[in-house]
Amino acid sequence: MPAPVLYLLGSAAPPVLDAAKAVRLGRSLGWDVVLGLTPTAADWLRDDLAGLEELTGHPVKSRYRRPGDPDVLPPADAVLFAPATLNSVNSLALGITTSWVIGYAAEAIGKGVPLSVMPCTSTALTAHPQFDRSVETLRGAGVRVLLGEGFHVPDEPGRGNPAVYPWAAALQAVTGRG
Repeated sequence: MPAPVLYLLGSAAPPVLDAAKAVRLGRSLGWDVVLGLTPTAADWLRDDLAGLEELTGHPVKSRYRRPGDPDVLPPADAVLFAPATLNSVNSLALGITTSWVIGYAAEAIGKGVPLSVMPCTSTALTAHPQFDRSVETLRGAGVRVLLGEGFHVPDEPGRGNPAVYPWAAALQAVTGRG
């Protein structure tokens, strides 16, 4: 029986630089991990993309495919969008699908694929009034937003430590162990 497929989607926040760590953790929990990145996150990881493709066994996707091109990725059994920036959280909640990652997450909602989102934002960004509305909208759509104690807790601007981003907690939550 093949492993269930987890789409790990990431946007351009410092923890995305640890994507390989997250992929390894996901694989250790029994997932076949597909990695999707926003265009900026893919640019940040441009020197690592070949290694990430080797690690996952799948192409790393960051752009929409052209009409008529084959879809070479397996369908998702679950989706974890982490790290999700303020822009990504708001875009997803508002249905603004200008990137493949946001579009895929939006479709997951519509298709009933379990979707968890773990933001990576500072207290200054989460203070923006749209953030709380977006979190409420996503939760109302059945998205599990991993925010607060045990998951991502926003820090003061410039004080975040990407090394302590709670990848394990997020992956365990998606796996049903958290």
